[in-house]
Amino acid sequence: MFRLDNKITVIIGGAGGIGEACATALAGQGAKVIVADMNLEKAKIIADRITSAAGSEAVAMPVDVGNEESIREMADSVVKKFGTIDILVNSQGINAKMPAADINMETWDSLFRINVRGVVLPCKVIGKIMIEKKKGKIINLSSVRGIRGTDGGNVTYGATKGSVDMITRMLAAEWAQYNINVNAIGPSVVMTEMVKKAIAPERLQLLLSKTLFKRFIEPKDVAAACVYLASDEADNVTGQIMYVDGGLTAIG
Repeated sequence: MFRLDNKITVIIGGAGGIGEACATALAGQGAKVIVADMNLEKAKIIADRITSAAGSEAVAMPVDVGNEESIREMADSVVKKFGTIDILVNSQGINAKMPAADINMETWDSLFRINVRGVVLPCKVIGKIMIEKKKGKIINLSSVRGIRGTDGGNVTYGATKGSVDMITRMLAAEWAQYNINVNAIGPSVVMTEMVKKAIAPERLQLLLSKTLFKRFIEPKDVAAACVYLASDEADNVTGQIMYVDGGLTAIG
């Protein structure tokens, strides 16, 4: 079960902690992965690491998720090299906490450029490839903050993730006729290296207290959900937000 042999998979934001975990897990199931990221140097390191560890082909490509032409050039390069694109994973995302009464609108626009525009554009460009062949899997990275509020200046981030959730549902409805599955993964705090450095220990303990299993989500937990949603076993799952959150959304 859950094999992805020779499936051509684009992981946008593949040089990030979650993106790398998803790329590695998908390659481990036989997928050929394209690690697409603005940070091409890091993407190349990760692609080489995946090729060595998983024995599956992995290549790095540059992309600016807020620029449609950049995404189109990346997609064209993938199709030229591999013939098609079977799976798209939108794993990019940024956060900047701001008190609601003091929102910096330039920062607001920056988050929406990466977290929302940066999801819609890859779906638009690569979705056309999937529509033409009437088959595809799209997996967007959302968050529990798309459905659950919190303190700490997360209005902007929550707004972007709520947008990702509805984009996911709308695309699932519109593209079902083309046999394209569109789902999202909504984790709580994922313990990437960046998160470990960015969140104060006392805040981490507060977040930990709100989970049922009293342990944080690891990148591999998100990657496991990604493998399932990309696989044939999830062919009848679409328009869903899968919460990998240690039970946080179960208790409010």
